[in-house]
Amino acid sequence: MKKELIKQDFNQVYTIIDIHRTRAFQEINNNSLMIAWNVGGYVSAKIKSSEWGSNVVTELSEYLRTRDPSLKGYSRRTIYKMVQFYETYSSPEFLALIEKLKLNGKFALPKNMTKNAIVPTVSAQFPAILLCTNWSNHNQILSSCKFNEQRLFYMLYARKENLQVRELQRAIKTNAYESVLGSKEFKSSTLKNLYPETSLLLKDTAYLEFLGLPKEYKESRLRKGIVSHMKDFVLELGKDFLFIDEEHQLEVGGKTYKADLLFYHRGLHCLVAIELKTDEFEPSYMGQLEFYLEALDQTEKRSNENPSIGILLCKEANREVVKYALNRSMSPTMVAEYKEKLIPQEVLQRSLEEFIGAISKK
Repeated sequence: MKKELIKQDFNQVYTIIDIHRTRAFQEINNNSLMIAWNVGGYVSAKIKSSEWGSNVVTELSEYLRTRDPSLKGYSRRTIYKMVQFYETYSSPEFLALIEKLKLNGKFALPKNMTKNAIVPTVSAQFPAILLCTNWSNHNQILSSCKFNEQRLFYMLYARKENLQVRELQRAIKTNAYESVLGSKEFKSSTLKNLYPETSLLLKDTAYLEFLGLPKEYKESRLRKGIVSHMKDFVLELGKDFLFIDEEHQLEVGGKTYKADLLFYHRGLHCLVAIELKTDEFEPSYMGQLEFYLEALDQTEKRSNENPSIGILLCKEANREVVKYALNRSMSPTMVAEYKEKLIPQEVLQRSLEEFIGAISKK
């Protein structure tokens, strides 16, 4: 009993350390962003007023390095990144976007950041939404994204998924913007009840242009293409998927059945079976998938794992047909489509507001 009480005390000490460490990291990130904002704003003003020529930024970088050798991260390229950071996010277009999406009321600056800029020439207010992610991620977003909607999405996506720069690079490369915002929420009520977080963890539209599929192909060709491009496929599915097997054998009643793809999801702590269909969704496909889930739960699921999830990945799906099929499903299942072309930009813009609403509640 005494050991248990001591362990609880130790946990309290760890909690204290962890809370303050997290606050310290956040403070460092906030200061880094404010440095980038203020330096970028100051240099931007000097360049626009023609007080500084094209070589002055190089001279500034060298001056900072000479004056204080301990200062790191102020190369000519980085200083121009700070200018881009300031000019992009102080622009009327970006400020109008966050106003339109009502983000000003959902994100607030810490009290120690509400004062005006240190340098008088920097007059623009720092948008609190920029605190969603760190300076390294902002660099990647500015380098890779052309539209403000994309930039805003990846800031929030990085925050929700706790992405570091390499993970963010992969998300951008695999078009998470199109995949997540193109979601149709083809999920059974059982899946939503058991795993409320799946609306953001599991995508129901996958872009598989990296497979280079021919005009006509069989399910075996689709499966083999996915297996040979597993890294890209996992990134397209979402974070935390671990590949286990293809054509995974399930023994039931003396017969052998094969699930196309089997994964484990670290975040949801469960097995995930994926069935592939190269045609339009049919309600009869759900029975096969639900059978596989029951077999997995009965024969392979461990006691510390959650119920298995089933994903039916098909070429296309009619919303009404899927809705009817899933309404009576008692298993945690979902239907996902795979596409080989991107969603029109105007559709993505309409979906962005819904995504932000879900993210900002977290």
